[in-house]
Amino acid sequence: MKYIIRILFIAIIILICVGYYFKNSGDHGTGDKLVGIGILASSFILMPIFIYHRWKNKKVKDYMLTEENLKKMRDYEANRENSN
Repeated sequence: MKYIIRILFIAIIILICVGYYFKNSGDHGTGDKLVGIGILASSFILMPIFIYHRWKNKKVKDYMLTEENLKKMRDYEANRENSN
């Protein structure tokens, strides 16, 4: 999965760079289209794949502020203050 993300990232960067090359060469229409496709691909393809890859084995409950997690945080702070 991480190789797919890296390849896709490099392809999008190349696409955006080629788009800016076309814009600087005088073909503004093609350059704008390539840059736009690169930005859309990064937003709607690369970012969801990256987020899924990073969160697929995580427990959402560990990151929520429940009473149990608040109690753990308070206990940790109290123990840290007592040790100093």
